[in-house]
Amino acid sequence: MLAAILLAGPFAPQAQAQQQGGKVLRVALVQEVDHLNPFLASFASSTMIGRMTWEFLTLPSAEDNTPSPGLATSWSASPDKLTWTYQIRQGVKWSDGQPVTAKDAAFTFNRIMTDPKAQEANGTYVENFESVTAPDDRTLVIRTKAPQASMNALDVPIVPEHVWSGISDMEDAKTDTVPVVGVGDGPFLITEYRPNELVRLKANPDYWRGKSPVDELQFITYKNADAAVNALQNNEVDFVNRLTSTQFDALQGKSGIATNKANGRRYRELIINPGAQNAARQPIGDGNAALKDVRVRQAIAKALDPQTLIDKVLGGYGQLGASIIPASFPVYHWEPADGQRYKFDPAAANAQLDAAGYRKGADGIRIGPDGKPLELRLLGRASEDYAQRASDYVVSWLAAIGIKADKELVSDNEVDERTNAGTYDLAFSGWGTTPDPDYILAKQTCDALPATAGSSSSTAFFCDPQFDALYAQESAETDQAKRADLVKQAQARYYEQVPSVVLDYDNALEAYRSDQFSDFPKQPAGTGQIMEQSGYWGFYGATPASGSGSGGGLSAGAWIGIVAGVVVVIAIGGTVAARRRKPAEDRE
Repeated sequence: MLAAILLAGPFAPQAQAQQQGGKVLRVALVQEVDHLNPFLASFASSTMIGRMTWEFLTLPSAEDNTPSPGLATSWSASPDKLTWTYQIRQGVKWSDGQPVTAKDAAFTFNRIMTDPKAQEANGTYVENFESVTAPDDRTLVIRTKAPQASMNALDVPIVPEHVWSGISDMEDAKTDTVPVVGVGDGPFLITEYRPNELVRLKANPDYWRGKSPVDELQFITYKNADAAVNALQNNEVDFVNRLTSTQFDALQGKSGIATNKANGRRYRELIINPGAQNAARQPIGDGNAALKDVRVRQAIAKALDPQTLIDKVLGGYGQLGASIIPASFPVYHWEPADGQRYKFDPAAANAQLDAAGYRKGADGIRIGPDGKPLELRLLGRASEDYAQRASDYVVSWLAAIGIKADKELVSDNEVDERTNAGTYDLAFSGWGTTPDPDYILAKQTCDALPATAGSSSSTAFFCDPQFDALYAQESAETDQAKRADLVKQAQARYYEQVPSVVLDYDNALEAYRSDQFSDFPKQPAGTGQIMEQSGYWGFYGATPASGSGSGGGLSAGAWIGIVAGVVVVIAIGGTVAARRRKPAEDRE
């Protein structure tokens, strides 16, 4: 009955109404959109859409991820590296006809600097800013408190002051629709947003790089990857990503479908609660106190076999992990030396726990110095194939060293709430990284600890003075070689202290309708991923296949897929709250 009501509602007529001509690129989303408000958007899907809509001062190039001009045509630093001057591109207009000026950029940064609610997505970029001014329409001046190496890699979308200055409450739900629809300066403009269903964008005819070959871009939500793959095979969508190895293998060689495997920019980890605390250094949560002991965390790392997880769970589509900057960013990526790496060695793990005073009881479970058994909760998302399968391996590996792990596969929302509140012991997690290392390193600092329990500022509640000192040095070092060395030292310290075990760097597994689109730019060129880039190149530069026609917009089948997803959400208790926490796999 519910499905019938929904189909009789606003969805059914759309199947015909979308047949408007022009080339349409239909992209399946199996991740939520948390916000379209760029000040709040933190999901990978949401930031991707923002990159299509609002231009940046600079952005990573499609060729090799190096900083390239965006709104800023050039930039320079003063001799003391405290003042950065950006020349803003002339002739760029917002889609309502107003000129884009340096004042828009100054407004954007100042709003983040002065409004705590505007800091959720990009606040870390401006923490070191002293002032941002626009002495004229073509000049932006940013003065920092200390040298900041990431000034040519500020991943902050610039918004129109004349639209956003009227927004008093940045967390008002209306900010996901009213100010974002229609007014932008990127390659695409948002024209429609239906939460948990659809985001529709049209090509910006006045985009300064030139109009995209794609006339309309649609992000269509599906409840899971299986539904998205079925839609691809039925020619109801043109592009899917985040495929499982089984799905990817099954799509290879299919008529009208092409696949892409790339080294991804995300890392997958097992976080180990090292003693969750807030910014005032007050304990929060209920993590097992034994995990405060670095020897226990190191023993856990030695008990795990990430290569088996890559082979058996990921089907071989991943690279062995180590540090928090993936191998796809080779300048800053750190690999432990052979003698440093935590190798799968249960005997060594057992010996380390013995030496640390964690003796085995009669039942084989170790007892800590406090007399309590070493029993841990292993948290994962019930909806995630990886957590379902990898958790069994982890439980058995920990049992072999006398640690009892209780598997707790729960809802996405519960995972988010508990990892943010510190009410876990072990949990599967993951983060997307950017070409500049500053953002992901900042997430590991003491400054990233939450003001109150429940914040998602820190990735793993890590707080270490030695790491912080290395971070402070790298963030101020403008010589790339010296900076890279400091970044690697920081990663080595993180690795030694083990607030998490980086298990792997997933390959990006994607597929698209080659009978509709013959090619997509990759980042980096030739070998990289197409979707969820650090930029907009993949979809902006999509090449329609010869004779592929208009693309047709949303088919009736696609709308049925969307409605099915909505039915599932309603059936389990209503639509997803607009302000929910960030799922670990979607964090950016």
